[in-house]
Amino acid sequence: MRTARLLLFFSWLMACFPLLAADPQVEFRTNYGNFIMELYPDKAPRTVANFLEYVNSGFYEYTLFHRVVERFVVQGGGFTLDLKQKKPLPPIPNEANNGLKNEPGTVAMARRFDPDTAAAEFYINLADNKHLNYYRPEPAYMGYCVFGRVIQGMDVVEKIAQTPTRSIGKLHELPDRNIVIEKAAVLETPITVAQQGKKTEAPLPEKVIKPSKKGKKRG
Repeated sequence: MRTARLLLFFSWLMACFPLLAADPQVEFRTNYGNFIMELYPDKAPRTVANFLEYVNSGFYEYTLFHRVVERFVVQGGGFTLDLKQKKPLPPIPNEANNGLKNEPGTVAMARRFDPDTAAAEFYINLADNKHLNYYRPEPAYMGYCVFGRVIQGMDVVEKIAQTPTRSIGKLHELPDRNIVIEKAAVLETPITVAQQGKKTEAPLPEKVIKPSKKGKKRG
């Protein structure tokens, strides 16, 4: 039922936005600057439909990049500013066996050990993370599903990656400043190839996390 609903949603999106259907683009506005992702529904249709459902519902607004590891990944989309984990939709099937690799700038779904537990959280690769790729259909080797790529504003992502971190509860790579997703929205007019890779100025964030006394569990 969940899978059928996602595919129906994506079919509706294709009908409403034919110019965006092949490769929809999503702009993320953060307090560090903005970046744009291009999504690949031909490679990961269920994953892209699921991601766009979160984007269009406003789920990602005022969530954090709660995990930052320089030269590895930045991860977000699951925790509020006070470190409370948001309740996501049901998890989706793993589409990691789609030919896309966890290379620098690519976007993939975070999950637990069970391959089919990806929900809302996503990460952006900062390096060629071969150990996160699909190798064979066993839980330890299923990999993490890549479904898009940052095509503009990767300098902003790199700026985020350089933020000092600390541990609170089970969040061990938590930035010591709020890195806030203020808005995520599908672009009505996709950027051109000539615009891709353009650098974006990243403002210095001012807000500092003020966590509760007890650390929250990590998803």
